[in-house]
Amino acid sequence: MDHMFNKKSETLPRRSIREMQGKLLKKTVKTVYKQVPFYKMKCKELGVTPDDIKTWEDVRKLPFTTKNDLRENMPFGMLAAPLEKCVELHASSGTTGIPITACYTQNDLDVWSEVMARCLSMSGLTKEDIFQNPIPYGTFTGAFGFHYGAQKVGALVIPSGKGQSERQIKLMEYYGTTFMSGVASYAIRLGQVAMEQGIDPKKLKVRNGLFGAEMFTPGLKKRIMDTWDMDVHDIYGLTEMCGPGVSTDCDEHDGLHLWEDHFLVECIDPKTLEPVDVEEEGELVISTLSKTGMPLLRYRTRDLARLYDQEVCNCGRTHVRHSMIKGRSDDMIILRGTNIYPGQIESVLMKHESVGGNWRMILSTVNSLDMLTVELESKRQLSQIETMDLEERLKSEIQSVLVFTPRIEVLPPNTIPETGLKAQRVIDKRERD
Repeated sequence: MDHMFNKKSETLPRRSIREMQGKLLKKTVKTVYKQVPFYKMKCKELGVTPDDIKTWEDVRKLPFTTKNDLRENMPFGMLAAPLEKCVELHASSGTTGIPITACYTQNDLDVWSEVMARCLSMSGLTKEDIFQNPIPYGTFTGAFGFHYGAQKVGALVIPSGKGQSERQIKLMEYYGTTFMSGVASYAIRLGQVAMEQGIDPKKLKVRNGLFGAEMFTPGLKKRIMDTWDMDVHDIYGLTEMCGPGVSTDCDEHDGLHLWEDHFLVECIDPKTLEPVDVEEEGELVISTLSKTGMPLLRYRTRDLARLYDQEVCNCGRTHVRHSMIKGRSDDMIILRGTNIYPGQIESVLMKHESVGGNWRMILSTVNSLDMLTVELESKRQLSQIETMDLEERLKSEIQSVLVFTPRIEVLPPNTIPETGLKAQRVIDKRERD
């Protein structure tokens, strides 16, 4: 049986979980109704008051919250606690120039550390481990969530931060790293870098990994396991909830346990907004139950998955499981852990006089690594030097927006096939096992 960080909470009887959710939901609704003008207005529109919330099932009476609602109230309009009670801020990569900002009270940081400690313990982390955290430290939530959780477990944390792959390998070798976090595709990249340095990743001491921030297929999971001879777990989360730490898969590797004492999850049809049946695919909608800085009601994650029929898992945990995230119900693409919207790329391209109106993104898999090629037409026929110059300029401008380097191909006018009324901006040829 795998290790539990907080056995009492992780094995609560279903009835207790549901009773607790009802109490916490009622308390959260009272708070936001009083403190957050947006929610007071939304509840009034629906004719709902906090007194109408008696059990967890009453969540369906409440208004949804969308990313757009958050954008319109940024940076601090959604706060339920005064700013002086907030001690840390994180933000999602703003795709429209308005990042989604989440402010944390000390209570929120404690809860985040707790749920991350559970996720990491479930993945095999103990206080004997040396934990390397090769995720960018900054306003992005990832690194800090893993850092706080690993410290709470009592592991020794190496905050190695972003990139510099050769250095990451040297640190692993020098300190004897046993557990790593990060983005799945980066684990593959690090494996390649180690081999280029003449180091067999299997000879390093890394035996466990917890990866998130992007959808990764069973095939990629297996490749990481084989390359490193390590056990691999998958973590799910989003800035709006806390960051990573909402759910993780146990040693059964059959669905991710979602911490229902802190989050109330529903699965809905993204079109009708009605609940779907258990085991049926839909969009995950999550309400926070213990957040005090920026609690959210029925947040539409846009992530597609299904909730499993609830029976106690062989690992002993009673919290609901959901499938791996299949994709998004909107147009966002996740590539190597980075959220990309076609609009971001378009905004760079359209700044250039010589770029025509037709372009597309081609996603492919090369050596198990997701690649992005941006194909675009020039407005007029360009010379070879002009073409190369434009490709270089666009490459660095798009890289500064996306944080990794795409391939750019400038084509002569009218060479990209028309695809009917709507331009097909995204062609996804990635391997999906």
